[in-house]
Amino acid sequence: MIPTRRSLLLAAPAIGLLPSLALAQGSAPGTAPGTTPGATPANDPRLGERAAGRAGAQATVVEYFSLTCSHCANFHNNTWPQVKSRLVDTGKVRMVWRDFPLDQLALAAAMVARALPAERYEGFVGALFSSQDRWAFARGADNIGEIAKVAALAGMSRAQVDEVLKDTPLQRGVLEMRMKAQQEFNVSSTPTFIFNNKAQPGEVTFDRFVQLAGVSAG
Repeated sequence: MIPTRRSLLLAAPAIGLLPSLALAQGSAPGTAPGTTPGATPANDPRLGERAAGRAGAQATVVEYFSLTCSHCANFHNNTWPQVKSRLVDTGKVRMVWRDFPLDQLALAAAMVARALPAERYEGFVGALFSSQDRWAFARGADNIGEIAKVAALAGMSRAQVDEVLKDTPLQRGVLEMRMKAQQEFNVSSTPTFIFNNKAQPGEVTFDRFVQLAGVSAG
């Protein structure tokens, strides 16, 4: 994706990307579900793998995505359901999701997603993608308020969302994931898929996904 409505932050210093959120270390009494107060990126379970499919699948595919990327939303809304039902649920593919926020709002949304229990991650991300126009791009929208409405359906209160957005270690961990993608796979746009350790930038159709994963769709 070449973003037009929101700028890539490739050249910005990692911790300086979101000064408005970097207000406190750790979490306060309103800790969100799944949060580990005072955790560091190295041992924070919120920054652990988020995936669907069995560990012993024939192929593992990694997707680097941004929650404010319309191309990522299109893949998740229109292609992912087929990938999930025909490849993931049948044990052929394990899908791993990694954050590559393109802007401050995507970073905030990723932090909230990561703060939820792992079993609620996929559903929350899917809900954000299906309502992306409302919370990410609607003129005059209360962006964080709209994200919080979706988070409430996953069991996170507005107070908990606000605390998550003050969590500097979590912010740092998400940004380090993004930096690692640039260093390891030269990721510069979203979505970027990693098939057999090779980067494939841009949306892929279901048939192309099957081909690149090296599995059968039958």
